Amino acid sequence: MDANIQAKVNEWLNGSYDQATKDEITRLQKDTPDELADAFYRNLEFGTGGLRGIMGVGTNRMNKYTVGMATQGFANYLRKTYGDQPVKVVIGHDSRNNSRFFAETTANVFAANGIQVYLFEALRPTPELSFAIRTLGCQAGVVCTASHNPKEYNGYKAYWNDGGQLVPPHDKNVIHEVEAISNVDEVKFTGGESLITLIGKDTDEAYINMVKGLSVYPEVISKQHDLKIVYTPIHGTGIMLVPAVLKAYGFTNVTVVEEQATPDGNFPTVAYPNPEEADAMAIGLKKAKALDADILTGTDPDADRVGVGVKNHKGDWVLMNGNQTAVLAFAYAIEARKKKGLAQPNDMVIKTIVTSEMIDEVAKQNNISCYNVLTGFKWIAELIKEKEGKENYVIGGEESFGLMTGDQVRDKDAVSAVALLCEMAAYEKEQGRTLYDKLIELYIQYGFFLEHLISITKKGMRGQEEIAEMMQSYRNNPPATINGSAVVQLLDYQLQVGKNLKTGESWDITLPKSNVLQFVLEDGTKISARPSGTEPKIKFYFSVNTKLASKDQFDATYAELENRIKGIITDMKLK
Repeated sequence: MDANIQAKVNEWLNGSYDQATKDEITRLQKDTPDELADAFYRNLEFGTGGLRGIMGVGTNRMNKYTVGMATQGFANYLRKTYGDQPVKVVIGHDSRNNSRFFAETTANVFAANGIQVYLFEALRPTPELSFAIRTLGCQAGVVCTASHNPKEYNGYKAYWNDGGQLVPPHDKNVIHEVEAISNVDEVKFTGGESLITLIGKDTDEAYINMVKGLSVYPEVISKQHDLKIVYTPIHGTGIMLVPAVLKAYGFTNVTVVEEQATPDGNFPTVAYPNPEEADAMAIGLKKAKALDADILTGTDPDADRVGVGVKNHKGDWVLMNGNQTAVLAFAYAIEARKKKGLAQPNDMVIKTIVTSEMIDEVAKQNNISCYNVLTGFKWIAELIKEKEGKENYVIGGEESFGLMTGDQVRDKDAVSAVALLCEMAAYEKEQGRTLYDKLIELYIQYGFFLEHLISITKKGMRGQEEIAEMMQSYRNNPPATINGSAVVQLLDYQLQVGKNLKTGESWDITLPKSNVLQFVLEDGTKISARPSGTEPKIKFYFSVNTKLASKDQFDATYAELENRIKGIITDMKLK
């Protein structure tokens, strides 16, 4: 074993760690030394969003000690930032194995550092944590979740006083403080228990009332109250609030998928608890078909991502991708507010740079500002804060099944998104249409944009190096053509430079640095390459577009765009 790894192992075997941890290390030494090496070859990185990793013993795993050291560093930064002022934090968690333990560990460390802690009495959706930070006037928050990752994972998301995840300078400053914790003996695990207050029902009621206030057409819901809704929480926290929110909206015909209703960190009915995955929505889809439902919705374990199923123009059930869902939601938020007389001259919407540019077109044709930010809802939250008092935020979203309506939550919110989507379905049903019919009408009106995503996983110690090499190759040697169309622009968000590859002209990109590359082709195609910030993956986003003249040309045009994407993937040797 590498000497550095062995030194870390010895430190844990001889240090202030519990006996069960030491026994597990000894077992791994004997039975699976490669697994032990992976558990200690690096420190689990406290990134700009917090921690995420496989649970187990070791410096590269989620456990009491890595969570404790992260929290001690965060507490140290809060103390330095606020000095002698009182500091309050909110702690929440999802349904994953050990999430409650990690949440209590986090609460205990904060409290031992003299910080007032509001700890949710049980699991709650992540957006409610963001909401609670704001309503309770807290300086920070933490939710213990690994979002949609497989069951072996857990995580730790850190939030600032606006209810958004950490952004500069706080993200780097907290990382610096966490990295400064060199020994577990520096962590205060006990001693402040009296500073911990349990919260729950009152915050739930306030949140539900807030979401109810986002409804644009309550009178339509009143007419369509028996809309057939099927909902699956996929064994996660959505069960705590989604049915209650739908009831508050006035919907009376909601079927919860029983097989996935109970919170369970083993996620027994799915391999991957992500509503982006067809398998995770399969049981719900079967139920929706059996009931001849109007809409299927699903949320991931911490209820910040939403999946949607509807009948298409042929009457067949299909799952929407994240871009389609976002286009529908943005268009409804813009058009419905305008029709209802709620639109304001300074309304704005926000999306990420890898989310469908069809949204930009919808906003443009409706004379509303549309801003593009880096991937991640923290950047949407940051822009809302920057524009506060000057522009009125309406809706934000990203292609990875995230939506956020209204500005009282500052992270993606699948609970309010389910309510919004069901209201949209009710509105379209009142017009004699389905959501899919509406989508096709939007394609005719604004242009037919089709997107696709590929994720390539590179595991282990070598994986991150391979991903870095791929990005460097694209950066240094961009292709001249892709699928027969010339590459006319290279947008490098790491170097913060855009370049016209035909003329050599370059310009500054004003967004913060991020390891993202985008190729813009002569035919209007956009291809984005981005290493994941939370998983050992590199993601490729493809967006193609054309005109759609009429509904009867939809299938042929869809096939044409699909073939274009397949050609791009083949040409780039990604499959």
